Amino acid sequence: MNNNNNAWVYTDVVKDHFLNPRNIWTDKETFEADGVGEVGSLACGDQMRVGIKVKDGKIQDLRWLTYGCASAIASTSMMSEMAKGMTLKEAYALTPDKITEALGGLPEHKFHCSVLGDKALRVAIDDYLEKTHQPNPYKNSAAKVICQCKNITDQMIEELVSSKKAETFEQLQEITGLGTVCGKCKDKAQDLFQEMRHIHGFL
Repeated sequence: MNNNNNAWVYTDVVKDHFLNPRNIWTDKETFEADGVGEVGSLACGDQMRVGIKVKDGKIQDLRWLTYGCASAIASTSMMSEMAKGMTLKEAYALTPDKITEALGGLPEHKFHCSVLGDKALRVAIDDYLEKTHQPNPYKNSAAKVICQCKNITDQMIEELVSSKKAETFEQLQEITGLGTVCGKCKDKAQDLFQEMRHIHGFL
């Protein structure tokens, strides 16, 4: 038998955060969140809830709950440690790449599992700002342009997917014109479309 087949593919940091996750939202603890974010769906096996407490514009405390895999648990545990003490602006800019780097890496086929935590965190911040009637200067600044020709961002794609206005990639193209000019973004856009479908429980 090839020993490489049994090699542990996760780092020790990932293993630690999976076996000893930090800041889990338990029923035994009274945690009154100032903002709550939920993403994903049990239908596709990944669902994430993040609650935050905010003081003086910083995340004072954070709790989370997920039904995801080991990679989702480890990445969200790491995210929860990184986000505490951050300003809302810093926390909003926390990306899967930064979380994965702090974990020492994840297997490529598991990278998508790391996107739920940071998305739920941003939704929690959105929820907090909305509840406290504050402006949200972070939402647009976090958007990434996917199609330069049509100036289509990842947030636009996510909104169309989550609202079910674009249930197929062809519908997305019809609405936005994405990938119909130079076509260079098409592969990346298709991957993002499928990822958003997964996150919002449509796959």
